Amino acid sequence: MDKTPSLLAELDALPTLWEVQGTVPAPVAAVAELLLAVGEGRVGDDNLLVLARASAARQGAMTVVGTAGRYRAELAGQVEPVEIYVDHARLAVQSWYAGVHTATGVPDGTLVSHRVHRVLTDHPGFAPGIAELGLRSRMARDLAQVLAVIADRLGC
Repeated sequence: MDKTPSLLAELDALPTLWEVQGTVPAPVAAVAELLLAVGEGRVGDDNLLVLARASAARQGAMTVVGTAGRYRAELAGQVEPVEIYVDHARLAVQSWYAGVHTATGVPDGTLVSHRVHRVLTDHPGFAPGIAELGLRSRMARDLAQVLAVIADRLGC
């Protein structure tokens, strides 16, 4: 059995640096099914939705490989793969930053959160100033797009 700590466990032990949230007026099970859907194949609205709007995914150059909750999104070119871990309630993604998406039932439907716990400042994708000033707005934009896809797919 693999004793390597999962990315989810690593991130659980770290404080949240930034967080964005939004609500979908739908049951948590339905939202989580779409939010947490990850399997082998091309990234899109039905597979690793949280990365479907990344430029590599939009160009068809991002593919998921792996199984049993541990995946890797491979990108065309000289870019390092993105690590992905998913369980029944959370989805963690590690690229030049590491974040976790969750879906929690609330009276109005489902609260979806995206928390960033780690930023790799020595990673080639990191640009000083962007993390502090732009990551939160990028996270909010990306989460709004994810929630819009989920709401559309669920008809709400």
